[in-house]
Amino acid sequence: MTENDDIQHLVEALDAAAAPLEHVDDPEADAEVEDALEIDSEDEAEAAVEALLDEVEAADADEDAEAVVEVDPYEDFKLELRAKPGRWYVVHSYAGFEKSVKQNIENRRISLGMEDSIYEVQVPMEDVVEIKNGQRKLVNRVRIPSYVLVRMDLNEDSWSAVRHTPGVTGFVGNAHNPVPLRFDEAFGMLKSLVQVAEAPVAAGRGAVAGKGGKAAARVIPAEIDYEVGETITIKEGSFAGLPGTIDAIDAAAGKLTVLVSLFERETPVTLGFEQVTKL
Repeated sequence: MTENDDIQHLVEALDAAAAPLEHVDDPEADAEVEDALEIDSEDEAEAAVEALLDEVEAADADEDAEAVVEVDPYEDFKLELRAKPGRWYVVHSYAGFEKSVKQNIENRRISLGMEDSIYEVQVPMEDVVEIKNGQRKLVNRVRIPSYVLVRMDLNEDSWSAVRHTPGVTGFVGNAHNPVPLRFDEAFGMLKSLVQVAEAPVAAGRGAVAGKGGKAAARVIPAEIDYEVGETITIKEGSFAGLPGTIDAIDAAAGKLTVLVSLFERETPVTLGFEQVTKL
């Protein structure tokens, strides 16, 4: 029996004992109950019950507080990522065919019996707000065009299986001896896979309904203080901290197309004005 059960038992006993004090007219019976409980009056009996009820509520609250453990979903994902076998490698694909290449690699790993060395294939995605025909909508798109991530144990057979997959144009880095991503690089590219619960945003100006009834707020600055060719620093998102060069400006959508150097290639990334800062 737990401490809470003991307290609850005492509460029930006191409740049962207090009832005769209210309803029995026999003074001798009242006196016997009061003496047995070492309580001098009905008010004291009721006070004792209230005190014990408060203790039960406090104990329950403590247990509930201990049961609630706040977990950072990204930290949890990091632990999961570290525990997985293999290393993450990046392969080039034709732009627009990233998902097809992913499916092709997954099919080949099964048909060639490579499940023990090619473990996982991912195409990082992102949700972005786009404006078409004057309407804002949230769309899911490939975050890094022309790149596919493969978690694998690199050996001659696994390299050949991936390299000769239709749509793959090569590994990033040394073509025959590619270098795996560092853990932080892999995490930065894959953390969009983490599902994070967001507080709902009231519908209105600048709010766009998203998946699951969520809303993504997008604020468009009143003035544009950027120029094509200007170098900026990305301050939010997966590429936070990296420099980039503005390639295009979409004033109506409040977005910039920024060229970011990834794996020795310039990759276009679309960002909101609020996600970058001037150097």
